[in-house]
Order: sequence, then structure tokens, then C-alpha cells
Amino acid sequence: MRFQDAREFIMDKLTRELPKHLTYHSINHINDVYTSAQRLALLEGVTGEDLELLLTAVLFHDSGFTLSPKAHEDMGCQIARQYLPGFGYTEGQVLRICGMIMATMIPQAPHNLLEEIICDADLDYLGREDFTEIGNLLFRELAANGIVSNENDWNQLQVNFLTEHHYFTASAIKLRKAQKEEHLNNLKSIIN
Repeated sequence: MRFQDAREFIMDKLTRELPKHLTYHSINHINDVYTSAQRLALLEGVTGEDLELLLTAVLFHDSGFTLSPKAHEDMGCQIARQYLPGFGYTEGQVLRICGMIMATMIPQAPHNLLEEIICDADLDYLGREDFTEIGNLLFRELAANGIVSNENDWNQLQVNFLTEHHYFTASAIKLRKAQKEEHLNNLKSIIN
């Protein structure tokens, strides 16, 4: 498994091929999720091959956006299956990576620790200080795609999402839950 080579390949592919109108699902999001996954993996005691598989899944988890925003997780798995064997990943390793990618589909449904970590890393910003800044990027992306039309709709969507969302790992709950609840309460006060 040549992780660094796979990383260089997919980061180059994403930099070149992700649509420029994606203000949220961008290379910055991939880097943010990567950093969050590294931190959570350390706190959860994930090392070695499991860590490399987790980080590979992070790098590929939104690669499907290079093909289509619809079913992008499925597309990301197709891309992983197409390219990762060329970097020495076994069929079993690719299967685990695809399990992690698919777990990030909303509503998230992880089945093991690595899937829980990628889910928590993917939405880490919900419980951070930069929540509003990153949320604004998502608002712009959704508005450009006609999914939300105004700030009030966006705030209602966020309230619904934050109400339904929960972190899975003990580390993410400890690090992010309280701040996420604060964001939810602030949004509820704006709407009301």
C-alpha cells in the first residue's frame, strides 16, 4: 500500500477536477476533514494500517464530486476502486475504504470505529468556532445549486440538521458536542 503516492494522486486530481463553484466541497474541506480525522484517530488510538485506510478514505470521500453531486459517495467508491489497486491496495482494503466513504452519506450510518471517525471528522466544524464561516461556504454552494433560496431557509435547514446530527466517537462528543449545542441554540434564537 503506497499511501503517500495515492495521496499525491488524489489531491492532484481533486485540485484539477473539482468544480470551482463548489465553495464548501473543495480542497479546503478535504484538508480540514483530513486534519480532523488525524486528531480523532490519535485520540481514539487508531494507528498503522487502520490509520492509513482511514486517511485514504478521507482523501477519496468527496472525490465523486468530480463526476456528479448526486450519489457522490457511490462515485467516490468507483474512483477508489478504479485507482487504489494501482497503489497496492488490496480488494479487502478498498472494500473497507468504500465502507467509510459510504458511511458519510447523510444521514450518517457508521458500523465501526473507522467509519465513526470519518463521519465525525466530516462534520467536525459543526462544533467549532469557525462554524459560521464554514457554514457560509455551504450556504453559497447550496444557493448556487438552488437547494436553498434565502438565509431564513438556510437557518431553518441548519436547525433541522443540527437537531438530528450527533457525533459518534467519545472524543468528538467530548471535543465538539457542547459547542454544537451552542450553535443550535443561537440559530433557534435567530429564527424565533
